[in-house]
Amino acid sequence: DVRVLRQDAALWRLLGREVPSADALHEFLTLFHDEQEMSRRPQKGAFIPSENAALKALGVVNAELIHRAVSGSRPTLATLDLDATIIESHKRGALGHYKGGRGYQPTAVLWAEQDVALADQYRDGNVPAGMNTKEVAQRAFSALPTSVKQRRFRGDSACYDEKLLKWLCQQKIAFTVSADMSPELRAVCMSSTAHWQLFEDRPHEVVSLSEVEFTPGIWPKNAPALRYIALRFSGKQGRLFSDGKETKYLAVVSNRDELSAAELIGWHWEKAGTIEHLHDVTKNDLAGRLPPSGRFGANAAWYRLNLLTYNVLTVLKRHALPERLRSARPKRLRFEVFTVP
Repeated sequence: DVRVLRQDAALWRLLGREVPSADALHEFLTLFHDEQEMSRRPQKGAFIPSENAALKALGVVNAELIHRAVSGSRPTLATLDLDATIIESHKRGALGHYKGGRGYQPTAVLWAEQDVALADQYRDGNVPAGMNTKEVAQRAFSALPTSVKQRRFRGDSACYDEKLLKWLCQQKIAFTVSADMSPELRAVCMSSTAHWQLFEDRPHEVVSLSEVEFTPGIWPKNAPALRYIALRFSGKQGRLFSDGKETKYLAVVSNRDELSAAELIGWHWEKAGTIEHLHDVTKNDLAGRLPPSGRFGANAAWYRLNLLTYNVLTVLKRHALPERLRSARPKRLRFEVFTVP
């Protein structure tokens, strides 16, 4: 790819300098790797290395981009969606992940209203998605501009963590998080105290919801009460779920009390169109799925550069291109915009 770019004389003129060689770019990426820090990685178990100064500085560049992009509108609301994604890789240093393959499992946080990635943390494939979610969320919220006063958060069951939930409540951040279906919570869902109402009638299943009373064992008695919305999926015409049962239960926990149960679930599910879109674009339209090095720090920088590219394209679409291209993916932008020169 770099050799092709180096043959483009017009690109040279736009940049005002020669395109670096592949070797030079690879050498640049190695500056983000800290071999001494990686020597601390144990033979077994999960390990998240600390970022060196170069990698932290790349995050500062991204935060500065976001602040400049929204400075004119001074937004007051920010909904942050946190999620991890698997990047398959057969590099020698890649470790096994929970789906059976090998690779990496970075976590990213998206500002839903602005469609920009605020923070990320690159991780080995064996690092659980629920590890250190509080630290990643804190980093993302700290990257918001000071104009934001109304803060919200959404996460899957990896975010069902005592430290994160307590911090969100202490910071008065409105949230919804998918709850672990523990035996105790399942028993509440299956008891006669649950009053179910129809939520969605789908072709192959019926979805019902019920607000249930449940207090996790980790929750202090003097802390604000949390809402638990249970969901029951009933298969039609003998349909069985993956566990061989006709009925499946899920639950969402929240500290928001201004919405009805149905509204709360609807808002929670909206994250499927935000953070999962970010993962899809960065891995399939950009180059996030192709770690270029055997060095962990270089791959972490590569992933962060892909998120930075995603943000640059968002700014381009929102500030410089016609409204019809506001939701355009990179492939469409290549055909309609980037090939014009």
